[in-house]
Amino acid sequence: MKFSELVRILEKNGFFVVKEKGSIRYYGKSNFNKLIRIDYHGSKEVPTGTCNFILKSAGLKQRRI
Repeated sequence: MKFSELVRILEKNGFFVVKEKGSIRYYGKSNFNKLIRIDYHGSKEVPTGTCNFILKSAGLKQRRI
């Protein structure tokens, strides 16, 4: 999965960019206490473990392709 696809999944589930500094983006959601940090690199592939950790942190159980 590419970073842009991962961001699309988060945004589809109600997350939005809270703050951004360089290539690091923090996503938040109303009624969600944590910020999800993504080191955004556009069309590069996200390592599988990193992708699963981000989705799990966001409360999303499965990867959606």
